[in-house]
Amino acid sequence: MKLMRVGDLGKECSAVSLRDGRVIDVSSVVDRYDGTWLGAGGLSELMTLLQKEPNKFPEIDMRGMRIGAPIARPGNILAIGLNYADHAAEAGMDVPTEPILFAKAPSSFVGPNDTVLIPRTSMKTDWEIELGVVVGKRVSYLPDTSSAMDYVAGYCIVNDVSERDFQLNRGPTWIKGKSAETFCPTGPWLVTCDEITDPQNLDMKLSVNDGVCQSGNTKTMIFDVAHLIWYLSQFLVLEAGDLIATGTPPGVGMGMKPPRYLKAGDIMDLEIEGLGKQRQKVGQA
Repeated sequence: MKLMRVGDLGKECSAVSLRDGRVIDVSSVVDRYDGTWLGAGGLSELMTLLQKEPNKFPEIDMRGMRIGAPIARPGNILAIGLNYADHAAEAGMDVPTEPILFAKAPSSFVGPNDTVLIPRTSMKTDWEIELGVVVGKRVSYLPDTSSAMDYVAGYCIVNDVSERDFQLNRGPTWIKGKSAETFCPTGPWLVTCDEITDPQNLDMKLSVNDGVCQSGNTKTMIFDVAHLIWYLSQFLVLEAGDLIATGTPPGVGMGMKPPRYLKAGDIMDLEIEGLGKQRQKVGQA
C-alpha cells in the first residue's frame, strides 16, 4: 500500500495511491497518518478495510494537487552518516565501524516537490538521496536484529539536503548543517513493507538540472535497515512515526572536483525503485 497526503500545506488529507494509478481519499476513516495512528495499529486496520471495501472511498483528481510528506511531522528525524563506503571516500572520511547518528530538526520536514530554500548565508548547500524508514511501533533495547523489521511501517524517499559549511565548519555536531527550513523533502509515498521485497536492493538516482549526480543501490549500504533499527534501539526509544534516513551513495556536490553546490533556480529530481519520484526547485530564503 502507498500512503499519501495531498492538499495545501497544513490542510493535507489522508490518501492512498492504488496500483492502477488512482488516488483515493481515506480521510473519512484516517484523520492523519502519524505516530499515534501507526502505534495504535491503524496501518493494518486500513489495509483490512481496503481489502473488504475497495470501492468505499472517493477518487481524488490529482491535477494541480500538491503532494505533502506522506506522514505528518515526525517526532524525530534520525539520520545515518557515511553509510556507503564510496561516499565516505569522496568525503575524505574513514569508513565508520559503527553507525554515525545525527538528527535533523522536524521543522525541516516538507513535501516531496516543495521548494528547497538555500539559507541566507549559505554558499555550500548540497543534495543527498536516501532511503527513508518510518518506524511503525515503539521499540527499545532489541536483543538482536532478528525481529528488527517488525518495527518498520514502510519506506520512502528522503532528500537529506545539507549545508556543508554549517555542517563541517561551524562546530562539532552536524545538526546545524542539516536542519534548515525545507531541508528534508520526503515522499511522495510511504510504501508499506509488503510492497518492498528487499529494502537492501533498491536502485536510487538523483539528478540536478537533468544531469545524473548520484546513481547507486541500497545493497551497498554498510549497515542495513535491520542493523540500524537494532542499533538505534540500544541508545534511544524509537517511537511510531519516527523517520530514519539511512545514508547516501556517492555523487554529492561536496565530493565533485571542483565541488558543486546548489543555486537558486536549480531543479533536483530523485527516484528510488518502488518508492516513486521527487522534484524540487531550489529557491533562496
